[in-house]
This record gives sequence, structure tokens and C-alpha cells, in this order.
Amino acid sequence: MKKILLSLALTAVMLGAHAQLLYKISGNGLSAPSYIVGTYHLAPVSFVDSIPGMRQAIADTQQTYGELVMDEMMSADSLALMQQAMMLPAGMTLDKLLTADEMTRLNAYMKELMGMDMTNPLLAQQMGKMTPSALSTTISMISYMKKSGSIDVQNGFDDYFQKEALRQGKGVGGLETMAFQINVLFKGQTLERQKELLMCQIDNADFMDEMEKDVIHAFFSQNLEALKKAMDKKLNNSCDSRPEEDDILIYNRNANWLKKMPALMAQKPTLFAVGAAHLIGDKGVLHLLRTAGYTVEEIK
Repeated sequence: MKKILLSLALTAVMLGAHAQLLYKISGNGLSAPSYIVGTYHLAPVSFVDSIPGMRQAIADTQQTYGELVMDEMMSADSLALMQQAMMLPAGMTLDKLLTADEMTRLNAYMKELMGMDMTNPLLAQQMGKMTPSALSTTISMISYMKKSGSIDVQNGFDDYFQKEALRQGKGVGGLETMAFQINVLFKGQTLERQKELLMCQIDNADFMDEMEKDVIHAFFSQNLEALKKAMDKKLNNSCDSRPEEDDILIYNRNANWLKKMPALMAQKPTLFAVGAAHLIGDKGVLHLLRTAGYTVEEIK
């Protein structure tokens, strides 16, 4: 279940109560401060102006780094790689992977969400060959769009920071490659585990909807403590994420980023824009930066 919301860039283990998303990084030999902002990939660009100090942080930095270089993510090669990763092996379809009872439950869920199900030939053609992980992500996005009205895929919240840096003649970069992130998000679990988590999403729709609402409210309230509380909700069964899954999806990536960030900040004052998931907890980026000797202060 965490993986579904992680693909929307959110999870949490609390470091402390912080009603803010933007932090200044200074000290430890830096000649000028850098900044890090927690993002939510589906937030509207207009939310930038709700983050205190955000415009000044953009002006005061000389390069912007995200999880990925967003322009590269939209290249033909990257899109082809993504499409391939989201598809089941040749000759396999969801109705062969799932039992008849599981397909019945999936169809009932999709009928309520979309007004159609996998018995519709067009939908079966579009989604029936997806991996369970890819389908989970897709229906989560559809659920979000249904609640919010729309998503502007051409002007995403994460995209904005890199686009603004480019507009101002500044450099942009990514802490990861598209290939690495695809492997983490879509290839990090067996098909059996993906199927199990898909059915967890389907069978616990009310629980998932409530969690999604709490996560969204916490982010837009810029309340990381509330975000942690929302994401810490568990069903206390196999639907909950396993420690090794959390390591792959969050904590190992945080540690890898901390190997790259010091050199980038020493080179130029840098704005890092990454999923809010990665900021918090004793394995989160904020804590790891402090452990490495930096002063990390929230901007109010």
C-alpha cells in the first residue's frame, strides 16, 4: 500500500513536528546556503506561492536538482522504457495472472471508479496487459483526478522548479536516472507480491481513500507530523509494506542522495526538489544532512 502512495511521492517516518516544506542547508564548509523542498507530484504549480520563502530560495540558488531530470523523463527513449516496464511479459494478461474471483473484485472496483471494467474491450486493451504495480499507480491517479477534477501533466509541481531554473539560465540535474527509478517503482517486487498489493488496494478501498485524503490534507497543510500520522496507518496484515520494501523505495535512495548532495552544494548553491517522503524520519534526508554536519533550518 505504501508503494501506491510513494509513486505519488509520499511516505513518512516522523523526525519531528514541522509545519513547513522548505529547508535551508548551511554550515559544514558551505560558502552559501542550499535549500531542499518537499514536493507532491500531483500538486498544482500555484501551490509554490503558498510555501514561505520559496521564491527567494529559487532566486538565491544557482542550480536545481530533482529526483530526475524532468525533460529527460519525457524523452521518447524514457517513455518507451517506462511503457515496457509497465507491461506484463508477452502473452500474459491480468485475467491470466488473477483468479476469477480476483478479477470479479477488480472489475467491481473499476466499475465504481471509472464506470467501466475489464469486460470493456477498449479498457482491457489499454490496461489488461499492465503489471499489477502499474495498474495500482494508474487507478490511484484516476482516483485523485476524480476527487480533484484534473491533473495538468504538462505543468507539474516538480517540473516547475526545473523549468524555472532553465528559464533563469541556471543548470538542472537529477539525483537518479529514469532507468533506476523505473526499476525501483515497477520492477522491485515479484508479480505475486504486486498482485497481492493490488488486491489489498481493491479490497480496502475505504481505508485507502481515507489515507489518501489525510496524506493530501497533510501535504497542503505543510504538516509533516500529520503526514507521518497518515502514512503510519496500518491494516496489520500482509497489505502493510515490508521493511525491505521501505528500504528499496525510500531509505536506500536517501542514503545514495546524501553521497551526491555535498559535492553539488559545494559547487553551487543548489535547490533540491524531491518527494516529501524523503525529507523525514531518522533515515530521511533532513536527518542525514544534520548527521553529516550541516545545519538544516525550516523556512517560515
